[in-house]
Amino acid sequence: MIADAPPRPVPSGGDILLVERITAFAGDDLNALCEAMDAAILDGGGFGWVNPPGRRVMETYLRGILLVPERELFVARVNGGIVGSAHMVRPPRNNEAQAFAAQLMHAFTAPYARGHGLARMLTQAVEDRARELGYQVLNLDVRETQTAAIHLYESQGFTRWGVHPEYALVRGQVIKGYYYTKRLRPRKGQPVE
Repeated sequence: MIADAPPRPVPSGGDILLVERITAFAGDDLNALCEAMDAAILDGGGFGWVNPPGRRVMETYLRGILLVPERELFVARVNGGIVGSAHMVRPPRNNEAQAFAAQLMHAFTAPYARGHGLARMLTQAVEDRARELGYQVLNLDVRETQTAAIHLYESQGFTRWGVHPEYALVRGQVIKGYYYTKRLRPRKGQPVE
């Protein structure tokens, strides 16, 4: 189920590409998203998982995202099938001090669907939604091993502001994490960077 007016599909080499925010799973959506996540995790993607957790765990996790008021789920589709997703996380209502900033989390495109620009489209959709809701800043973090994502975020104007030297432990190896931010609205009297 689409939460907003349907976005326009983008033709790409015969494929129809679409990124949208959803509020419920319809048809084969949940199954397709689980399969895409499995493939991305096996390819070194994030979500905190190193190995796919199993279908029941993943389905419960994904259904749970749609129940959390502070989370919004965006999906990427190729010819109607879900092949990627991203979350926008709003700060909880009791965090007044950081109420100006949203977080982009768990963004991925399945390995078999890369090369269409869907990761860029997902990132832009989350950024547009954060801007629409009035957020001034969009933050994200990423493993140092996710070089394509790092290049994408930097090319979209995100600024690396920090490094966590022991961000993740993957197959016995300690991995650094990089923290990024992007100003969406100017501070009073300052232009947007």
